[in-house]
Amino acid sequence: MKTMSNEKQGPLIVEGKQADSERMKLESNYLRGTISEDLKNGLTGGFEGDNFLLIRFHGMYQQDDRDIRAERAEQKLEPRHAIMLRCRLPGGIITPRQWLGIDQFATENTLYGSIRLTNRQTFQFHGILKNNLKPVHQLLAQMGLDSLATANDVNRNVLCTSNPVQSALHQQAYEWAKKISEHLLPRTNAYAEIWLDKEKIATTDEEPILGKTYLPRKFKTSVVIPPQNDVDLHANDMNFVAIAENNRLIGFNVLVGGGLAMTHGDKKTFPRLASEFGYIPLEYTLAIAEAIVTTQRDWGNRTDRKNAKTKYTLERVGVETFKQEVEKRAGVRFEPIRPYELTGRGDQIGWLKGIDDQWHLTLFIENGRLLDYPNKPLKTGIAEIAKIHKGDFRLTANQNLIVAGVPESEKARIEEIARSHGLIDNNVTSLRHHSMACVSFPTCPLAMAEAERFLPTFVDHVDALMAKHGVSHEHIVLRVTGCPNGCGRAMLAEIGLVGKALDRYNLHLGGNRNGSRIPRMYRENITSAEILTILDELISHWAIERNEDEAFGDFLIRVGIIKPVLNSAADFYDWQEAV
Repeated sequence: MKTMSNEKQGPLIVEGKQADSERMKLESNYLRGTISEDLKNGLTGGFEGDNFLLIRFHGMYQQDDRDIRAERAEQKLEPRHAIMLRCRLPGGIITPRQWLGIDQFATENTLYGSIRLTNRQTFQFHGILKNNLKPVHQLLAQMGLDSLATANDVNRNVLCTSNPVQSALHQQAYEWAKKISEHLLPRTNAYAEIWLDKEKIATTDEEPILGKTYLPRKFKTSVVIPPQNDVDLHANDMNFVAIAENNRLIGFNVLVGGGLAMTHGDKKTFPRLASEFGYIPLEYTLAIAEAIVTTQRDWGNRTDRKNAKTKYTLERVGVETFKQEVEKRAGVRFEPIRPYELTGRGDQIGWLKGIDDQWHLTLFIENGRLLDYPNKPLKTGIAEIAKIHKGDFRLTANQNLIVAGVPESEKARIEEIARSHGLIDNNVTSLRHHSMACVSFPTCPLAMAEAERFLPTFVDHVDALMAKHGVSHEHIVLRVTGCPNGCGRAMLAEIGLVGKALDRYNLHLGGNRNGSRIPRMYRENITSAEILTILDELISHWAIERNEDEAFGDFLIRVGIIKPVLNSAADFYDWQEAV
């Protein structure tokens, strides 16, 4: 599992003119800016100046409907600004009472009426108008939730393997996910002052962990319970792999420096697998987490945001140098990595019985979009379950939802609600279960190509190819992202499509099922029709020539159709020789 890296040490600090975002953070008065004043400006539906970016630290992105942008411009109107809000939900656990509250808000106070489950194991509201922002934050607070630090240059929502079967171990791991999240939160009172109308505390603001200018770039953390890698640990800056004895958590293997984002045409950017640092007993978890974050805070590149993530810091200074600094700051030495194995990533759709004799129902939610469709009222169905369910809900990192902790006596009743609302469909293929897309159009400002709206029909076509070649019972990890920022995690898929323009994608092949190999680009800037022609041929070869139980990505590498990415920094862009 260890990632290769160039250990030639570069400069610990990147000198040069700092990015303008650093000025913005420094001048923000600990993330306050003039957001409160901007909220009172009724002449625009958006935020102006630095506030446009500052609201991200409070868990919100300003967006507009790109489907109607040109039409509004012709009418001399500003874009229809609205806000996307992302909740902080460590480990993805939410109570039925909380769910009913967010369901009602989505129905009554958003432009789209939907709830979007994300692969960061939380939910998003899309289409909140500016005058509804304070009410939504206050609603979240009443339910014990918030959106603090779910975006921008902070440690974001902490993931935790959903694991509905090993309930005791999951509870322990989940508690650590919450502790890590709380420990690394911003200390500023700006969120409470602006959104919850709390009075300003008459003390000096301090950020002992994040610093006055916060982190150089976004930072992602996961807690992983082997053998499931459902959180895609190699997509995260910092990862804690649970090591257990007799179903009791005793410590973590720590992996650092994963990340998937890149920029088209910029070979200084690339996806990277996380590097193994070592094992730590439980009592050192928060000290190690803080040391990793503060090392990245101090050494990360503040001159170029495209090279500011932890993965680039490790590549520049060397893994061993970074690791030694973490040990020094934490006062802890890493022990050798304890044995662990990752065997898969997909959620086990349907009913599973836990070791506590409780049942857990994992519902497949395509693209995580909960809305009432004709003859398929998904959003209403989850609300109806929430009205009677006494356990909790778990949002998964694959955009699905688990109805967890169902006693035998309630199992049939909950299944009937799920089936009658289209939440259980026995005809959904394994390929579709293992497919994922980011939101992309119409709301994401970075979108270059369709993703969420494109994926269902594209999966129909690939399903037809699987049936044509007699492998419908199999699955391929298929992911689509509308730009190279990596939100759809296509850079850990067996088939990854990365958007370049409308109906134009880079086709990447050769990832694996457990999420420990980056796929290599096979064709650049091609249409979906061209991609299907290529997949028709490759799936045919796989169906005929594969070894027993050989996965699609492994087959492509074994027979030489694509070369594995062994060192993402050195050879990720060496794609011409891959075919």
